[in-house]
Amino acid sequence: MTLSRRSLMAGTAAATLATPAIVTARTSWPTKPIRILIPFAPGGTSDILARLLQPRLQDAFGQPVVVENRPGANGTIAVDIVAKAAPDGTTLVLTDLGALAISPSVMKVPFDLAKDFAPVIVLAYSPHLLAVYPGTPHKTAADLIAYAKANPGKLNNATSGLGSPPHLAGARFAHELGLSWTYIPLKGGAEAIQQVIGGHADLLFNGMVATLPHVQSGKLRGLAVSSAQRQAQTPDLPTIAEASGLKDFVTGSWQGVLAPPGTPAEVTAKLHAEIARIAALPDVAQRFKELGADPVLTKPAESHAWLQAETARWAKVVKDTGIKLE
Repeated sequence: MTLSRRSLMAGTAAATLATPAIVTARTSWPTKPIRILIPFAPGGTSDILARLLQPRLQDAFGQPVVVENRPGANGTIAVDIVAKAAPDGTTLVLTDLGALAISPSVMKVPFDLAKDFAPVIVLAYSPHLLAVYPGTPHKTAADLIAYAKANPGKLNNATSGLGSPPHLAGARFAHELGLSWTYIPLKGGAEAIQQVIGGHADLLFNGMVATLPHVQSGKLRGLAVSSAQRQAQTPDLPTIAEASGLKDFVTGSWQGVLAPPGTPAEVTAKLHAEIARIAALPDVAQRFKELGADPVLTKPAESHAWLQAETARWAKVVKDTGIKLE
């Protein structure tokens, strides 16, 4: 399920307009600190966005807000903790909801996405960047593709875990172009970036938020973006479709927040309203833009519907392409 730019703007406006009524409602929540679990190591997209929100949420709620990294099992450990947490809205997970939607198709998970969470918001979308170690001779995506075709199995693709969206983006790219390379599974996007920067791996698909600063600094060479259109931050980088001829190749990171099942609707509404309000603040909106993240800001019910549609979409991709975890 793809949200149109018009839908994104409408969602943002609606969230902003709805905020005052919700925020001024007097409730006793929260009465204790809030934990935001991050299923990946520090430095990745989820971690960056959570730490951008953290001080402002703390000010809004008058309670400590703690960001806690709990990596492992392709991001499902932290998610499972939230699925089993008390339904009071003080234990949350900020994660790549696209990754979560993929997980039932590629691995056994201890939760049911349709029943075991109270979605709060789809926060932001950012595409994947296809980037390479600057020491390689590959100046363009066409160069990379030609080399991979001529040298099957010689390239190493660093990925933030087998079955993750970056892995499946790379696997789909390779499958549709008839390429073969080796995947190096790591504990998160930040580690994958460091492996390519250090020359220990040749390439990666990874979230733009975490990867763009290293492309801008010259530590990585960007080749293409996986969005439908070119990005304002990287106007010279073609889309995957432009660079490879693969039509409708759109992947990326859909960051969002989930609460435990049974969390009162009043609480998820208040969480949504505050997160949407903060994302619309001029300095935060500017930071999102700099990072290459487009605000989405869907309401809880819309977020639930999006997650179910995305789960079905990736199940079809996995089935059609025959992608297997290596």
